Amino acid sequence: MPAILFVCTGNTCRSSMAEGLAKKIAREKGWTGEIWSAGVAAWPGTPATDEAIRAAAEWEVDISQHRARPLDAELVDKADLILTMAEHHKRQILDRFPRAAGKVFTLAEYAASEEGDIPDPIGYPLEAYRACAARLKELIEKALDRLGDNP
Repeated sequence: MPAILFVCTGNTCRSSMAEGLAKKIAREKGWTGEIWSAGVAAWPGTPATDEAIRAAAEWEVDISQHRARPLDAELVDKADLILTMAEHHKRQILDRFPRAAGKVFTLAEYAASEEGDIPDPIGYPLEAYRACAARLKELIEKALDRLGDNP
């Protein structure tokens, strides 16, 4: 099965929750691909935010040990599918790594054939993280179903 890379800005909120949720959903579906996350402007080793940890925990996902990692050429090359949280992340990846064309999509674009960014909850109350996690879960389930249909 393909390797999936989730990408956001700092890799402490959206993509860290996406990685954790995707790993859980993949296990439940019997899907056996690799799943990682990174940020286009991540500070290496930064932990997930407390709110992201709490929101993920409400879905029985533990991201408390997550540490941010910056997007690099090795991750881009290893990934078969790169799913970004926003259109601007997709553009940044394609600007930096043109060879990734054809395997970079926003999560909403890939999962639901719709436009739309996943709003960054950083700086907002826990409720924004909960809403973000719920939207991520919905889209990740659809994305993994699509992969199951088209390995």
